[in-house]
Amino acid sequence: MNVKQLLDSKKFQVIHAGDDLERKITTPFCCDLLSVAMGKAPAGCVWVTVMGNMNTLAVATLADAACIVLAEDAALDETAKKKAAQQDITVLATELPVFDAALWIWQQMQGGEQKS
Repeated sequence: MNVKQLLDSKKFQVIHAGDDLERKITTPFCCDLLSVAMGKAPAGCVWVTVMGNMNTLAVATLADAACIVLAEDAALDETAKKKAAQQDITVLATELPVFDAALWIWQQMQGGEQKS
C-alpha cells in the first residue's frame, strides 16, 4: 500500500496531500509521546497520533514517516496546517481511535479486513 492508496480509500479526511503520494507505507505506528516517536517510528510508517501541532510535523520529518494520521478527531492547528503545506507533509484525520485507525491501515496492507 502506498500513501495515494490510503488517500483514495476515503477512510480519512485529507488535511494536506503531500508531494510523495507514491511512497510505500511500511507499517502503522501509534504513539503520542514525541521523544519516543522520534527514536522509534520506522521510516515509511503511517504515524497515527492525537498530537496536532508543529512538533508533530518536525518529528514526522525526522523519523521519515510516510504520512501522519490524526485520530480521535484531533485537529491540526492553523500554523501547523500552513507548515504541512509548505513542507508537503501528508496529514490525514479520522474520528477513529488511534488503535482502530492503525488496525484498519494494517488490515488494508494485509489485503483487506481480516476475519476472526
